Amino acid sequence: MIHLVTTHRLRILFTDSTVLIRGETGTGKELIARSIHAISARFGRPFITLNCAAIPFDLLESELFGHEKGAFTGAIAQKIGRFEMAHTGTLFLDEIGDIPLVSQSKLLRVLQEQEFERLGSGRTHRVNVRVVAATHRDLTEMVRRNEFRRDLYYRLNVFPVTLPPLRERRDDIVPLVVHFVEKFSRQLGKRISQIPQETMFALIAHDWPGNIRELQNVIERAVILSNDGILPNPLSPVG
Repeated sequence: MIHLVTTHRLRILFTDSTVLIRGETGTGKELIARSIHAISARFGRPFITLNCAAIPFDLLESELFGHEKGAFTGAIAQKIGRFEMAHTGTLFLDEIGDIPLVSQSKLLRVLQEQEFERLGSGRTHRVNVRVVAATHRDLTEMVRRNEFRRDLYYRLNVFPVTLPPLRERRDDIVPLVVHFVEKFSRQLGKRISQIPQETMFALIAHDWPGNIRELQNVIERAVILSNDGILPNPLSPVG
């Protein structure tokens, strides 16, 4: 996946600059984030993820920064946040456009100063974290509508990476199919020795509205249905 980032721009990935990955849902934004981490000086150190859209607004700051026991109702023990967990490594913030405005100023501070306080504590914690963020939203339009802080957008958008949908990069389909066949063959204990030409042609021709995530699920189904080491066409109607 890292080949999607052009060679002449790879140099910045070896720095600690913040990266903002944009693309439709399922285009492989986390795969790119992991690739960026893997070629950086932080490889071998923590790679921590947080899907900002999956966390209720009232719990998001606790997930990011942690909290002390008794900080709020239900805080029965101290909790370490994702920034502390990612210390010396990389924090991948998926769906960054879903962070509420009230929390964006605190995120901006930790990006700029590399420091924060846990909820319920006045003690400042310093961290050394590289942030890679991703979104399927149009953040520039959100800034225009005052739904996303302009200063936070500029701080995140140091090095933008745009992932085209899979239908616009069909050359990636064959290596992705091979990768997922190998992955699910190992997981499911099956041996796939042949991918028929007509099956591969059908996969290349498909529009993949769900992008890489859809392709992955389709290949998993094909491996499950395979017999005699031959990968069936998973796009054919199942009788």
